[in-house]
Amino acid sequence: MKNSVSILITILLLSCAKKNDVPEPPTLPSKTDPFLQKPLKPADFIGLMTPVFSDDFNGTTIDASKWSYRADGSVRGYATVSGSKTISLDGKGNLVVQTIKDTDGKYYVGQLSTDGKFSQKYGYFECRAKMQKSLGTHSSFWLQTNTMGSQADNALAVGAEVDIFEYLKPNPNATYHTVHWGGYGATHKSESKIVPSETINDGNFHTFGLLWNNVEYVFFVDGTEVFRTSKGLSGIAEYMILSTELTGFGGDYTKGVYPDEVVFDYVKTYQFK
Repeated sequence: MKNSVSILITILLLSCAKKNDVPEPPTLPSKTDPFLQKPLKPADFIGLMTPVFSDDFNGTTIDASKWSYRADGSVRGYATVSGSKTISLDGKGNLVVQTIKDTDGKYYVGQLSTDGKFSQKYGYFECRAKMQKSLGTHSSFWLQTNTMGSQADNALAVGAEVDIFEYLKPNPNATYHTVHWGGYGATHKSESKIVPSETINDGNFHTFGLLWNNVEYVFFVDGTEVFRTSKGLSGIAEYMILSTELTGFGGDYTKGVYPDEVVFDYVKTYQFK
């Protein structure tokens, strides 16, 4: 009988120990979690993220540890890409990317990228920029991979082009926000939104942001959510590009006034903790 009682006590003690050892179920995200709010505001979540990349464009020389000229010498639309002719720091904390018409009548544009120096998968990407003034120029801040389009309709594996903003003068009171995937040929797909703005053409700086996670992209202009989509979702790290182009989408470039320029105050990225 004593042995039976001892065995029973031992079983009860072991049972209690096992119950106490069972972990509590995971806590579900609160309804007040800033990443779950609709619409989102960067001011509500940036403080919860880790700063990763930052360039305020101070000094007089572009930071070669972060940036390189992109596509130099290539002809894009109606202009030749030449970083040395079109990209500079103004000594006032700004990066200037120009579209110019040379004395020989040729047009030049610039592209600056972090390809091979910095790329990031997921997180928040932001720039502050002042739009160009002239008809013709097409300016943008965008993400890209070198494998984009190598597999049709598989952005998750090979990446996408994500245009955090594009500004085209034929529509001076709007910005364009687009995701491209599947390459640029027959398998190309895209999802886009044109966002009207009464102030984007006011000659002042404006902020453009992208929150990217494993579910969707969320686009922001001046701290306000303007577009979200889960189409063309990239699942690999992407590099950043700042650029001007003369593609024809910006209007009749022959009527433009040159040099024309888009001015960037800063570029920053943040990562989820």
